[in-house]
Formats: sequence, C-alpha cells, structure tokens
Amino acid sequence: MNTDYKSLIKKSLKAIDNSYAPYSKFKVGAAILTAGNKIFSGSNIECASYSLTICAERVAAAKAISEGEINFKVLAISTNKNKIVYPCGACLQFLTEFSPDLKIILVKTEKEFEVHNLKDFLPKNFILKNFILKEIRNE
Repeated sequence: MNTDYKSLIKKSLKAIDNSYAPYSKFKVGAAILTAGNKIFSGSNIECASYSLTICAERVAAAKAISEGEINFKVLAISTNKNKIVYPCGACLQFLTEFSPDLKIILVKTEKEFEVHNLKDFLPKNFILKNFILKEIRNE
C-alpha cells in the first residue's frame, strides 16, 4: 500500500473521534494531503439547523487553505459506519475549485478502501475560471 494512503487512512479514521454529530450520529473523518506534502484532518460538524452543517472533507480542506495550502493530491474519507460512503456534491464542487485531479480514498476499514478520481464523481463540474478564460479569449 502507498505510504501516503496508509497515513491518510489512519488520520481520517482518527478524525472520526472529533466529529460533532449529536443529531445524526453519522460521524465522518477526513484527511487531505497537500501538494506541499502536509496533511490536514477534519471532522463533520453538525448544527441543529442542518443546512449549517459542514462536512469533514471541507473542514480538512479549509484548514489547509487557511494555512496557505491550496493544491491537494489525495483525500481520505471514513465514517463510524464501517462502510464506504461517497462525498456529497457540495464537497465535490468545493474540492474541484482547488484540485480537479484529486484522488479520493473511500475508507471502510484501515485495510479495506477504494481509490477514485474526483472527476469520476463530478465529471461536469462548474469552474468559474474556465468561463472567465473563455470570455477573455472571446470563445
């Protein structure tokens, strides 16, 4: 197994412990590896007003971004349900903004996981800078 993957999987599983999910009891942990080879973890944070809930994937990415790391290589996602769970559309769109070629590890257990490309989940993403470039080029 790739050592980066192993480390990310462990950190994502550990991040589940910090999840704040009093309503759904669905705890998620994530760990993201930046292009600068730094790892940031995150946990989902629920709110009684569910629309204000933030996913673990975006927490991990936001921590990295706030530290100046805006290019990502790999993201691991795990839950307390011991099964593969896919990221939501909001997280996919958010991550596309920074790293459309991101690898995503979906973790069932430390030894059972799947590796995908972000583009597999969101092939027709919305990237504003693409539209801006087309306007500049008069396309």
